[in-house]
Amino acid sequence: MAFGYLIVAIIAAVVAVFALQNGEPTAVRFIVWTIEGVPLAGLILISLASGLVVAGVPLMIQRWRLRARLGASERRVAELEAARPSGPAPAREAPRDPRSRGAPGE
Repeated sequence: MAFGYLIVAIIAAVVAVFALQNGEPTAVRFIVWTIEGVPLAGLILISLASGLVVAGVPLMIQRWRLRARLGASERRVAELEAARPSGPAPAREAPRDPRSRGAPGE
């Protein structure tokens, strides 16, 4: 657990250093729309966040569908187990030794 916190702290420090070193204002242009004075680091981090959202939403939908299928499968297994006779299982006959010939005890 401490290793995970260390990794998160290192990543946070790297992002902070990146933001401090790339703070110069930049103009953002998109089709007919322009914004002046956006910090470069902010622009890059917003682009990163929007990319994560664009990639993450389909993955979350797929995960939701798989969980729904898993729940349906678990319910089906429970139904099948409930429908099975509850009496004791029939005794299985012990496998015969292929080296023995004839009736047992000979």
